[in-house]
Amino acid sequence: MPYHDVTIMIMGMIENSQLPWAIENEIEFYVFEENRLQKTIKAAQKVKKKAKIHIEVETGMNRTGFVPKEALKVFKSVEKYKEFINIKGVCSHLAGAESISNYKRITNQKKKFKSIRKEVTALDLFQPIYHLASSAATIRYPKTRLDLVRVGILQFGFFPTKEILVHYLTKEKIVESPLERIISWKTQIMDVKTVKAGQFIGYGTSYFTNQETKIAIIPVGYSSGYSRSLSNTGKVLIRGQRHKIIGTINMNMMAVDITHANTVEKGDEVVLIGRQGDVEITVSSFNDSIQIINYELLTRLPENLPRIITK
Repeated sequence: MPYHDVTIMIMGMIENSQLPWAIENEIEFYVFEENRLQKTIKAAQKVKKKAKIHIEVETGMNRTGFVPKEALKVFKSVEKYKEFINIKGVCSHLAGAESISNYKRITNQKKKFKSIRKEVTALDLFQPIYHLASSAATIRYPKTRLDLVRVGILQFGFFPTKEILVHYLTKEKIVESPLERIISWKTQIMDVKTVKAGQFIGYGTSYFTNQETKIAIIPVGYSSGYSRSLSNTGKVLIRGQRHKIIGTINMNMMAVDITHANTVEKGDEVVLIGRQGDVEITVSSFNDSIQIINYELLTRLPENLPRIITK
């Protein structure tokens, strides 16, 4: 796709002082309250260019967005500023489409949004696109796809939750996920040593060697986004075998028990997330150890971790 066909939309926070920059560069953004709307109009008048906005409507998430009646007033009031405002979209966010426990809440949101869409269409002032579905809703509630879907975690090869994965597999009558993971997390062994029986490993007293123990030191810790909660429970892959983390995970390193490994050497590849041979450690496997969701682990990975793009 040529660069000029790409649309950028900011769905999160953007300072009022940044609005002129966004408008000048034709970046779309959410407007969810009156002050932001007025600041947008002024910014558009200042740069003499139309602001491309998406009106967010509150349907039950109770986070950000105009209540339905306010949203309709916004459309009517903005008509006189059509020279400076282009309402590209109308949207809302579903409050937990990944869990069946939220079914009634989601159903009510869908009804509210459908009503809003009908009323906005009847005004015939703008021709916005409508968007409501997240990754989970795209699968569980296909009718919410509308004109655009805000697919997040699915594009990285992960289902939002195991529940959504099971829902999809059952619906499609297949047994394996069709998604291809686009991320793996690797490092290498920085040292190998043997610890005598009767010793504690690492900080504190969380791990005691009942026998002579061979360990590999890995240069990854909680500063790298690897949760300290995985101390004495997490696993890594080395030479195609799973090995348990022992002792408390430090800021920038941790120890792994390789006592029963074949040959393990300094410099060997260590897989924290991903596949090595026929064995795999998935992001969802962390859920079982420390009750962490896919999103949380992936967003914890800091920017200073080197990214290597492979085909």
